[in-house]
Amino acid sequence: MTPAMSSTEWDRRWMTRALELALRGQGAVEPNPLVGCVIARQDRLAGEGWHTAFGRPHAEIEALRAAGAAAEGATLYVTLEPCCHHGKTPPCTGAVIGAGIRRVVVAHRDPFPAVAGRGIAQLQQAGIEVDIGLLEQEALELNAPYLKLVRSGRPWIIAKWAMTLDGKIATRTGHSRWISNPDSRLRVHQLRGRVDAILVGRQTAERDAPLLTARPPGPRVATRIVMDSNARLSPDSQLARTAPDVPLLVAVGPQADAVNCGRLRDAGCDVWIATADDPARRLLLLLDELGHRRMTNVLVEGGGQLLGSLFDVGQIDEVHAFIAAKLVGGHNAPSPLGGGGVEQMSQARALRNPSVEHLGDDLYLHGRLGLPPAIP
Repeated sequence: MTPAMSSTEWDRRWMTRALELALRGQGAVEPNPLVGCVIARQDRLAGEGWHTAFGRPHAEIEALRAAGAAAEGATLYVTLEPCCHHGKTPPCTGAVIGAGIRRVVVAHRDPFPAVAGRGIAQLQQAGIEVDIGLLEQEALELNAPYLKLVRSGRPWIIAKWAMTLDGKIATRTGHSRWISNPDSRLRVHQLRGRVDAILVGRQTAERDAPLLTARPPGPRVATRIVMDSNARLSPDSQLARTAPDVPLLVAVGPQADAVNCGRLRDAGCDVWIATADDPARRLLLLLDELGHRRMTNVLVEGGGQLLGSLFDVGQIDEVHAFIAAKLVGGHNAPSPLGGGGVEQMSQARALRNPSVEHLGDDLYLHGRLGLPPAIP
């Protein structure tokens, strides 16, 4: 006979379930956080739900609807502090209180200024027992992109590249089609389908003539972005020609040719002008602008100069590397990260708990850099 689980064990089980549910909203809810919710009485599930899409009801509301009258006197498990303000939807705290929930278990507080502990305070003032911090690190990891956007005003940067076994992203002549196999390229399209933007440098845009779209489409349509300091991208390029159908932002410098900028605008491009002369500063200003536009996840697909610049300013948060069992050699063949780089191996940044998968003959390695944001 299996021994009965303790209250603590049930708490962990239901919060684990809530975290699993939250992940289902990935790519559909941003710039909102991923949130899952479970309502239960010990071993009896009353209802569950997750935030399914931006502008749709929050996870708590979905779970309360599923639970119905069974919510009264039950415990509500939620991966993020319930909201207490009117946004796209009414506050969740009022619904939780009105449903007669006895106890709320919250994985972590929401740093969003309109919430920031007020949701928990409202529940406590209504006489509801509130426990905070169960599986907090797992919840922080889940919502690291949202937390970075709220705390820094900048999006989460996902670096992606395909390279040969000897670390080259192209041959010495610049030829790169195809390094990775179809299985790897399918995984890239899945990444594209859940991000807000896809960023490349002008040389990559001209050399590879990419569309930078997700095929098949995912839950989001990403804005394509080209870093092009002098506005040299041709209006006849594949990216510019498709700008009326899929958004294209061209980020230029203060000295960009006005005629070139006008041609790109006439083609349907959004031309954004950075005010700084320093390239690194322009890159940071672009990230600030994307954060202002409430972009949460940005996928950077190269080239090595752009990825290296992001690495040098400490703005790569996550890496997806597709490694083909191929060798091309060449002193002048480019590598994934250019820029200045670090001086000593002790300064190298390491992926935390990286995952490695076989995709046909390719190796797919992915993981996050540094630690997830902490809530004070």
